[in-house]
Amino acid sequence: MDKENRAPRANRAARRSALVLFLGAALSGFMFLEAALAPKADPWPRWKAFEAASTAVIDHCPWDQFLKKYLKSGPDGVNRVAYGRVTGDDRRALYEYLVALRLTSIERFNRAEQLAYWINLYNALTVRLVLEYYPIKSIKEIDVSSAVFGGPWDRKLLDVRGVSLSLNDIEHRILRPIWRDPRIHYAVNCAAIGCPDLLPLAFTGANAGILLDLGGQNFINHRRGARVEDGQLIVSKIYAWFVDDFGGSEEGVLAHLRHLAEPQLARALEGRTSIDDYEYDWGLNDSRS
Repeated sequence: MDKENRAPRANRAARRSALVLFLGAALSGFMFLEAALAPKADPWPRWKAFEAASTAVIDHCPWDQFLKKYLKSGPDGVNRVAYGRVTGDDRRALYEYLVALRLTSIERFNRAEQLAYWINLYNALTVRLVLEYYPIKSIKEIDVSSAVFGGPWDRKLLDVRGVSLSLNDIEHRILRPIWRDPRIHYAVNCAAIGCPDLLPLAFTGANAGILLDLGGQNFINHRRGARVEDGQLIVSKIYAWFVDDFGGSEEGVLAHLRHLAEPQLARALEGRTSIDDYEYDWGLNDSRS
């Protein structure tokens, strides 16, 4: 091949390489922007009070019954809510459960009961919000707040003991900063397919630790959490948005994944020192069955 033919091909290859580098840099920049704009753990002193010696328990049976009736495991292994099948009576029962929670003197309970309370409140409130706007294809269609990427998370949705709270308040000003446990991300469900599963039973003070572990193991070992595909390690965007909760770096995220990885994933993670890509599916966790 003469020099005149080689030159255009070399130029095209160089342009393709430059485009790949540009797109990679743009993606990295967008991921950095998303992570920078993700809510930080900002403790709200109002909710720090608790009674360590308390043996009182909170009744979450209504939420437990709702989950057992309407939560379905899909063929893809994702737990989905049959929003379209929820009856008027069960909508009212869900509302009454939320009213009971908002009137609870939560400062009079021990930390385990409080943890279960806030997780169930977040999840039940999210389901009720979706029911209010259903049918929708994604919770991000409920754009009723000032959240940078859309969605309802900054909207004040209910009063607890006279204080107005949003979903972001519950997750990022109460759960994350008080408990400082990365497993919180496996407990709160934002009604998206890419989110860790809504579990088929209510959290309680007695089972919270077990369910946090179960949620983490289920998510990490499902393809939404982490997988190696065509030689690339792809993980959930949760690990980019909240990297500070997972060790503050990709090395910290990898260590966290290895800790909960089952044998197949553990083998795939061997020798890995970086993450190649992040994904998240904002489609609604809706079950049509």
